[in-house]
Amino acid sequence: MNKNLITLAFFGLFSLSTIAQQTAAFTNELALYNKAIELYNNQQFLAAQSLFTQVKQSATDMTVEGDCAYYIANCAVRFNQQNADALMEEFVAEYPTSIKRNDAYLNVAHYYFENGRYAYARKWYDKIDPSGLSRAERERFDFNNGYAYFTSKRYNEAKNYFNRVSTSQQYGSQAKYYLGFIAYEGDDYQEATQLFDEVQDQERYAEGLSYYQADMNFKLGNFQKAIDMAMEQYDSSNPRERSELAKIIGESHFNLEQYSQAIPFLQEYKGRRGKWNNTDYYQLGYAFYKQGDFQKAISEFNKIIDGNNSVAQNAYYHLAESYLKLDQKQQALNAFKNASEMDFSAEIKEDAWLNYAKLSYDIGNSYQPVPQVLQSFMEAYPDNANNDALESLLIDSYISSKNYAGAIELLENNKRFENKLAYQKVTFLRGMELYNEGAYDEAVTLFEKSLSEPREDLYTARATYWKAESDYLKARFEEALLGYKQFLQLPKAQSTPEYSHTHYHLGYTQFKLKNYPEAISHFKTFTNTAPQGPRKNDAYVRLGDSYFVTSQYWPALEQYNAAIESGTTDADYAAFQKAISYGFVDRIDQKVDGLKAFGGAYPNSIYRDDALYELGNTYVALDENATAVSTYDALVRQHPKSSYVSKGLLKKALIFDNTNRSNEALQIFKKVAADFPGTSEALQAVSSAKIIYIDQGRVDEYANWVATLDFVEVADNELDDAAYQAAEQPYLENKSQLAKKRFATYLNDFPNGRHALQAHFYLAQLLFAENASAEAIPHYEYVVNQERSEFTEQALARVSELYLGQKNYEKSLQYLKRLEVEADFPQNIIFAQTNSMKASFELKQYQEAVQYAEKVLENGKIDNTIKSDAQVIIARSAIKTGDEPRAKSAYAAVSTIATGALAAEALYYDAYFKHKEQAYEASNASVQRLAKDFAAYKRYGAKGLILMAKNFYALGDAYQATYILESVITNFAEFTEVVNEAKAELEVIKANEAKTNASVETDGND
Repeated sequence: MNKNLITLAFFGLFSLSTIAQQTAAFTNELALYNKAIELYNNQQFLAAQSLFTQVKQSATDMTVEGDCAYYIANCAVRFNQQNADALMEEFVAEYPTSIKRNDAYLNVAHYYFENGRYAYARKWYDKIDPSGLSRAERERFDFNNGYAYFTSKRYNEAKNYFNRVSTSQQYGSQAKYYLGFIAYEGDDYQEATQLFDEVQDQERYAEGLSYYQADMNFKLGNFQKAIDMAMEQYDSSNPRERSELAKIIGESHFNLEQYSQAIPFLQEYKGRRGKWNNTDYYQLGYAFYKQGDFQKAISEFNKIIDGNNSVAQNAYYHLAESYLKLDQKQQALNAFKNASEMDFSAEIKEDAWLNYAKLSYDIGNSYQPVPQVLQSFMEAYPDNANNDALESLLIDSYISSKNYAGAIELLENNKRFENKLAYQKVTFLRGMELYNEGAYDEAVTLFEKSLSEPREDLYTARATYWKAESDYLKARFEEALLGYKQFLQLPKAQSTPEYSHTHYHLGYTQFKLKNYPEAISHFKTFTNTAPQGPRKNDAYVRLGDSYFVTSQYWPALEQYNAAIESGTTDADYAAFQKAISYGFVDRIDQKVDGLKAFGGAYPNSIYRDDALYELGNTYVALDENATAVSTYDALVRQHPKSSYVSKGLLKKALIFDNTNRSNEALQIFKKVAADFPGTSEALQAVSSAKIIYIDQGRVDEYANWVATLDFVEVADNELDDAAYQAAEQPYLENKSQLAKKRFATYLNDFPNGRHALQAHFYLAQLLFAENASAEAIPHYEYVVNQERSEFTEQALARVSELYLGQKNYEKSLQYLKRLEVEADFPQNIIFAQTNSMKASFELKQYQEAVQYAEKVLENGKIDNTIKSDAQVIIARSAIKTGDEPRAKSAYAAVSTIATGALAAEALYYDAYFKHKEQAYEASNASVQRLAKDFAAYKRYGAKGLILMAKNFYALGDAYQATYILESVITNFAEFTEVVNEAKAELEVIKANEAKTNASVETDGND
């Protein structure tokens, strides 16, 4: 019966017109549904989805509605809409009885599979009930599931599904191929071979199978068979496969030790994802090494970065040997060190360590002291056959690396290395280091140690000489005299470089001891035998002085003349002394002429004020008072800071007083007392003024005037004098503690006493001798804050020295500037300028530092130590201000004269500037010399290594660069700024190398 009629009969509610409307609607709905199906089958999914949606919204039939939901979800899947999965899940949930449920899952899964979206496919395959599938659908289901798992490398699940269809007519061959690949990946080559053999006659697999079978034979050690199989399709393969086949062929030849055949194929390999790893570089490098092509071997080995396995250890060892073959010892040292630090092969480790130790001795080592390298090897390998030879190298290495302190420690504390001759030598050399550093007492101790083992006459003689020199510089003149005399009696004295200077130093020592006849004898011996030079010129001057103080003025004149004619830097002093000497041999006119001409002949001399003062005194002796007065006036006018100003004014006043110009004299006496309080001239001026006041009956005026003078207490003069003498007496007798106590008492009782100036100075000297700098400073400052006196110059030198010791550079500089202007002694001027340049540098006043340094260098009397200090200040200031050309020239000058730390600094900058000029090999040579000759100065050694790393990287040697930087980071942690620079440079290099080397690890990358 018609469905509509049944409905009508059943309900009895609808009119015939209603039935007609429903039938028409249903017919229209079916037509739309069929149209949507047609669009879907034609893959017009978006249009079909829209029509299905329209039908679903108006559908009155549940089956039609469910089918529409199914197709809507299917269209969403095929159109890759975001809600596709949700629509499909919604269909299943809302229409659980739909016959399309399983079909829906299967179609969606197949769709994703066919579009290569295997993870999505697996999600939907997992929802399918396979028991409801036909056999053909089940095989497709199993194969697709297996392949989906295979692509995600879940081989166990894949294997289960592939095994289900391994006998399938449609899918069996493919399944066996993939099962074979799974066995291959799992290193089950027997199963893989069996499965591949079953499908090898199928052309579609032949090409891929050939590669796998070649690779399997390679991995099974069948190298020739691997070569044969790979060569079969080498020429016909695509570029990627050709690269992999080249690797199999090349590595097979390598394992067969057929290195010449291996090389072209190893080179043809393109790497994984365009990158080689360390093993790839090792094999090609070793092949070149075995062919004797060491340069090419190096170019491959040195690309092995971050290596930490047996391959890397082997590579680094052969890299080192390649470097040695090409006489590149620094590079070899680094590679041997690297190989020696790995434990994969004990034999390679020991041999690499031995070579590292020998090379360290040969060329130096910036990483660790050479003796430490040698000793650590012998301790690690006590039975090594080379140890006897290494023991002698060990002691000598301390000397060659200038690590004399380390040698002494070894020889004093380790009886195994007892060597008396070496001990004599290293204690002498360490003594010389301390002497050059100004540590004279410590130097004496070392020279005495050297003399305690008199094994070799030459070192015995030299130690005796330099001990005497140290004693002299510490003002122990008696000990120095004895030492020089002993030196002359030693058998090898005349063979030493010091012998030619001995009489010169003996002359000075006797001069200091005031044994002038003996001084004359030694200076004469020296001037008669020494070649022309600064020392001989100075000896002429001192010989003249020795004759002068013994009243032998004609011989003195001869020596002063000889000094002037020789071009001595002390020509001004000699000329002054020459003029004075003429006065003692009744050649007054020549004396006056000499003193008058002095200022014009020596306009920059510090003796110009001396000459004017002495000239004024000479005019006084000749009763030429007017000329004398004008001369004293010239002195005051031209040299207002001179210590002779107070003396000249006093002389002028005395002339006026003696020529009935008492009132003018009185004014000058009062000026001296006011301007130079506390000085002996001030006291004499007060005394002379007193006589004039008394003569003129103006005693009250005198009393009122004296009352204004702090340094004169008339009523207490006798008590003042007695208290001061009580302190001065023990001072002169070297009873320091008693003198110190009494000077303090005197200053407490007479803070403005007649002798306050002297008391402050002597108390400061006593405190200075006790290294009580904080207590000494106020007393020195009291002296320098008074008017110029005989103590001012020395007090200025002392107080500036004490502030320097406290690193109070501003205060020190304040007094150094005064000392430079006010000093009479050349040594103090040099001291002031030298330390002004250092203090200015510490205060970052670089321009001022350079100005002082240039002043120092203008002085021809300074020694090389001061010259190198000045050049270094110029160089460092130039570096700080970016004036590298000037820094370069200054460091070059330093390098010719400096020793110790300054020489190391200069050599570092020599390497630095060569690096900047891209002279990388020359820069490395300087760094290597720094390592060999100045190993004790680790900071510059570390900085030099960073330069070396940069040089090597610029030269294309990434291995050397990275290894050196890593070693700096490991070995020099105490120099934070150097380590930070090394880390930054290493990061840059590794980032670059990681682009081509898969073994290189960088931050954030494996």
